[in-house]
Amino acid sequence: MKQLLMIGNGMAGIRCIEEILKRNKDRFEITIIGDEPHPNYNRIMLSNVLQGKANMNEIIMNEWSWYRENGITLYTGEKAVQINKNKKYVTTDKQRTIYFDELIIATGSSAFILPIPGSELEGVIGFRTMKDTETMIEMAKTKSKAVVIGGGLLGLEAARGLIDQGMEVHVVHLLSTLMDQQLDAPAARLLKKDLEKQGMKFLMEKQTSEILGTEHVEGLKFSDGTTIECDLVVMAVGIRPNIALANEAGLEVNRAIIVDDVMRTSAPSIYAVGECAEHNGIAYGLVAPLYEQGVALADYLVGNPTEGYKGSLLSTQLKVSGCDLFSAGQILENDDTDAIVVHDTAAKVYKKVLVKENKIVGIVLYGDTSDGNRLFSMMKKGTDISEFTRASILQKAGEGDNASLVAEMPAEETVCGCNGVTKGNIVQAILEQGLTTYEDVKKCTKAGGSCGKCKPVVEDILAHTLGDSFDAAAQTTGMCECTSLSRDEVVEQIKEKGLQSPVEVRYVLEFSNPEGCSKCRPALNYYMRMLYPETYEDDKASRFVNERMEGNIQNNGTFSVIPRMYGGTTTADELIRMGEVAKKYEVPLVKVTGASRIGLYGVKKEDLPQVWQDLGMSSGYAYSKSLRNVKSCVGSRFCRFGTQDSLGLGIRLEQELEMVDTPHKMKMGVTGCPRNCAEVLTKDYGVVCVENGYQLYVGGNGGTEVRECDLLTTVRTEDEVVLFAKAYMQYYRETGVYGERTAPWVERLGVTHIRKVLLDETRRNELVEKFDQARATYEEAWSKMSKTDNKKIYEVTRK
Repeated sequence: MKQLLMIGNGMAGIRCIEEILKRNKDRFEITIIGDEPHPNYNRIMLSNVLQGKANMNEIIMNEWSWYRENGITLYTGEKAVQINKNKKYVTTDKQRTIYFDELIIATGSSAFILPIPGSELEGVIGFRTMKDTETMIEMAKTKSKAVVIGGGLLGLEAARGLIDQGMEVHVVHLLSTLMDQQLDAPAARLLKKDLEKQGMKFLMEKQTSEILGTEHVEGLKFSDGTTIECDLVVMAVGIRPNIALANEAGLEVNRAIIVDDVMRTSAPSIYAVGECAEHNGIAYGLVAPLYEQGVALADYLVGNPTEGYKGSLLSTQLKVSGCDLFSAGQILENDDTDAIVVHDTAAKVYKKVLVKENKIVGIVLYGDTSDGNRLFSMMKKGTDISEFTRASILQKAGEGDNASLVAEMPAEETVCGCNGVTKGNIVQAILEQGLTTYEDVKKCTKAGGSCGKCKPVVEDILAHTLGDSFDAAAQTTGMCECTSLSRDEVVEQIKEKGLQSPVEVRYVLEFSNPEGCSKCRPALNYYMRMLYPETYEDDKASRFVNERMEGNIQNNGTFSVIPRMYGGTTTADELIRMGEVAKKYEVPLVKVTGASRIGLYGVKKEDLPQVWQDLGMSSGYAYSKSLRNVKSCVGSRFCRFGTQDSLGLGIRLEQELEMVDTPHKMKMGVTGCPRNCAEVLTKDYGVVCVENGYQLYVGGNGGTEVRECDLLTTVRTEDEVVLFAKAYMQYYRETGVYGERTAPWVERLGVTHIRKVLLDETRRNELVEKFDQARATYEEAWSKMSKTDNKKIYEVTRK
């Protein structure tokens, strides 16, 4: 086995090792030398540690056990001091000699310390390592005044962290605008205002000439003669690649170690990745390109075909809460570019897209960065935008069609820029690893594991990929990130204070986001509709895209249309109409669904209204959080073993319970005998017909986590079956968390408790009455849509 040695234990190098192990675990015997005393950690999460959002242990990316399990020899707290490129060995400061067949240099970079008088004083540090972060946190316990030199990305994150540590912080910046490499003047002004509101103070257009003090920092002096007192100075003015070792070994270096497309240095069998490497004249300082380098090198070292590393387009985000910005490419207009600019000073939103020859060449977003990844993808691919809508204004909150955007997002589009994770990586991990929550995805793919600003997109991809299996309630223990109140607390406050609209709820209960988020908007709409069925007007814009479109969006952006077929039954006329519609609208797939219905798959969005009208059938609500269907066998009508008319009962249940909103979708089943052909023991509500009555079961699930029903009770008549079903459904409506299936709901409340409530006749009748009141307010979706102007939302216009 070949000996692979790596100098450096940081993010870029370890990513390369991870990729090698993925491709061929038996290719190399691996040794790593790291001069820090830690296993590999996420350096860009140091800002989160300083800001109190994470602790040191939480940013460890690979525990000690990972090295052991992969047979990697790791020397920490040890520094490589010499490379002998001819005899192929490295020596360390502990007099260790390690031979190699292949060597990777991943020594990263160090914080650049301004060479000015006083820079050697105690209390002057960079912001680069775990030790730097620990030092700042410790100093903040006894000192009160800090100055950060540098108003760039790192400096602002450091300043925010020091404020969170209780210090008074001034940011000193040489130029007139912050983040001048990433933002233009209008965006920078918005950023500065937001940061000032957070308590950050700025000294703009100031050049530091001297750090004052005898042994410890006491202040700064500027070139204009003014001074400021402080106890701590953080230098955030740039980085310097660590190339001394390579230089002394005789490798070709410029600003960093010069490498070719497979990350090979001027010496055979010696490679460099990360901030210490210079590719085509560029030494990158952001993590995404460094990961791309690691992947390219891994392919080359294991002998996979590779085009090598071709360089990276960069995008930037700031890890400071309340300051959402995205920047990529060119930021300032010139004679060759046109600018599409939306600047809403009232909403503090600024968007600028620079265009050259109908292609995006630059992006600056502030306040609303939801379009960032999409625009960046178009920029990277060189998409011709001549037919794109140039700008929109006064778009209603909630109209952003996240699901559609996710469906249309190509697999290669980067979702997590910090860790170089694409949509395809996430979808593949979800499907192959059985991931069901955001935390699962983060742990498996690292998407969202750094700044976390891609979390909403990751969750949208998760929901889109899992479809009906997506359990929104499992994503968070609270209602959402807009409030610390739980679902029960919010519902209780709505009732107690008599709140009448989601807007009022968010305002009175002081949600952090007055517009709400993708979690609380649909949830509040549901709770209000459940509490006030006769007076609350449903907010369609707050529903998920499937419900807004009254159809299930598919992976290519088309829709499935599934008409209602009570109990799985249909007629010859309906079959003919479905066939004619399928031919007329060139529907690519007609399929009998798992719920005993016929689905038309691949219907174009613009064809939906006419498809519904031509079908002349009611919606099967196959997209909704309500009763989907009641599966039933033919029972005593045709079956030799059927004890009751299970088919007739299934049809009746479906007709009496359909359309009413529930926290999640519901499926029911009725089977004519204990042979259970309708598989009712894995339904939300199951009925087994027996000789002397009906056994009722609740809380089953046949999805990713199979759960067998609990027996609720046995009743004698069909009427009782229906009444128990209504009471059960209403109790679930009143106590379920939005997005929670009945299986976890039953386990959360306990079947004994649910049984006690439903077997109480008075309580049961109250629930049935409330269900019937709610049921009376619902109107069949497709016919309602056809009667209103809402169908216009499906029309496609060309201008």
